Amino acid sequence: MPNAPVLLKSIRSHYLGGAEVVAGGLPMQQQKVVGNASPRLIDMNGGYSAGQLYVQEYRLAEPRRPYPVLLWHGGGMTGAQWESTPDGRDGWLWRLLQAGYDVFVSDAPERGRASWAMYPQVYDSAPIFRSKEEAWRLFRIGPAAGYAPAGEPRRAYPGQQFPVDAFDTFTKQFVPRWLTHGGMALDAYRDLLDLAGPCILVGHSQGGGFATQLAQEYAATVRAVVAVEPTGTPAQASCQLPPQLLVWGDHFDGDDTWQRYRSQTDAYWNALRAAGQPADVLDLPAAGIAGNSHFCMLDRNSDHIAGLIVDWLDRSLD
Repeated sequence: MPNAPVLLKSIRSHYLGGAEVVAGGLPMQQQKVVGNASPRLIDMNGGYSAGQLYVQEYRLAEPRRPYPVLLWHGGGMTGAQWESTPDGRDGWLWRLLQAGYDVFVSDAPERGRASWAMYPQVYDSAPIFRSKEEAWRLFRIGPAAGYAPAGEPRRAYPGQQFPVDAFDTFTKQFVPRWLTHGGMALDAYRDLLDLAGPCILVGHSQGGGFATQLAQEYAATVRAVVAVEPTGTPAQASCQLPPQLLVWGDHFDGDDTWQRYRSQTDAYWNALRAAGQPADVLDLPAAGIAGNSHFCMLDRNSDHIAGLIVDWLDRSLD
């Protein structure tokens, strides 16, 4: 699979959702916009589009699977996390195309090419930003005490699958994140589901939580859900749902935050199973696959895990 060529029929971009907003009361500015030109008047008062989602649609010339895969990223990230790994390998976007799926890769509202709006004139608060120190710990690459600035030795968890030497390259992907925009993101993802039609959702972290929520609302449209270490899952299921796969990595023992996140999600999956819903779990360490971080799509064994997910989709949608 790693060397299989891909023949694309089309690549298209879409901007979905969002609303017209107006910013007012901003002072006029005289600013030099072009380096060798005189300053000009800048007036930022007026109308803007805010809350839109960006998606890039990859269509194969001869797809071998009937439903496209929609890839939804995590918090403070963009769709770039699916495109390639920090150490330069092909990402799950390419692996899914090789497996015969059309693929849609999104940047949620406020992220990447979806853009963001000024605050407090449009957004009601300032964003939060993720430091390298927090990422090292929260993404379970190593203990907090094992982090060191760039160029200094770092101590990752034993057997860590994340390409630690490429950690600083990975952190260049981080983008601002607003904590009050969950509803805005869900609205835009609804528009994406309307555009895509019958589809498969693969969501990571925050995107995995969104996928589990909207799978209930779009149970007639979503054919399967793969939730990779999701956060923000529902409390219970309100209808018959499509097959769902939960994927967990490694190194949970030393992180209280992830133990709480996992407890919430495990409770939801247990409720699904108790209700007879098709809900499977791929616990990688329990399956004999050790060392994965929060980003198994970027880890050194990402191809192996992608293959396991494709195999599950084949069985579940057969």
